[in-house]
Amino acid sequence: MSANLPLVFSVTSGKGGVGKTNISVNLAYCLVQMGKRVIIIDSDLGLANVDVVLGLTPHKNLFHLFHEETSLREILCPTPYNFSILPASSGMSEMLTLSTGQKLELLEAVDEFDEEVDFLIVDTGAGISDNVLYFNMAVQERLIVMTTEPTSLTDAYALIKVLKMNHGVEHFSVCVNMAPDAATAKTSFSRLYQACDHFLEGVSLDLVGVVPKDGNVRQAVVKQKPFCELFPNSPASKGIQHLAASIADWDVPETLDGNIKFFWKKLLFH
Repeated sequence: MSANLPLVFSVTSGKGGVGKTNISVNLAYCLVQMGKRVIIIDSDLGLANVDVVLGLTPHKNLFHLFHEETSLREILCPTPYNFSILPASSGMSEMLTLSTGQKLELLEAVDEFDEEVDFLIVDTGAGISDNVLYFNMAVQERLIVMTTEPTSLTDAYALIKVLKMNHGVEHFSVCVNMAPDAATAKTSFSRLYQACDHFLEGVSLDLVGVVPKDGNVRQAVVKQKPFCELFPNSPASKGIQHLAASIADWDVPETLDGNIKFFWKKLLFH
């Protein structure tokens, strides 16, 4: 990774309920174990749940940045696991669509953390709403989380299609979560790959992680703790550890895809 240049990636999905936020939190946990400095932005702005998964009750969230002129530093919420979160609000409909000014305000505000973070993980909402698309354009890399269910595959393809056709995004990494076994995960990824190869010229997909279905994950969710901390040797934790090791080797892209980015000033001049 380039010196002093954070890598920003989204953890995103076409379909809800695929375990996206759990992946974000446990990835952050594992990256910290590798000596990385990590912040998670909960960008599911109207239905926030990163704080819930971690059992935290932040006093401020991104609503206060946009509506009460609170600084991001005041909003930044430390966790017991040595990474921080920028929590979003829940149940506030005015957060469901950000104005252009608010989007730029957030990018500008995050800029001040550029010397303090190695990885900025953007946990998006599910689907193809304006906010989901915006955050997927503003990151440098995208990790699409899917399961082996046909609906998950269809919705992952829909997200990739919109980002490619409307915004020129061409590279995606894929994690298959809650996989019954490695062979089924690879088959599901192959179907997604073939659909993209057939219908979306220029798109490249990489399978970077498989996280097995694991009863320990549910226990950790109930306890509101990362499963990688509670059950470090469980199948799901091993899958996340492998995924984190792959992500730790990612480089900050040398070329920009034409969409405005987090830390864009620094990217422009590095």
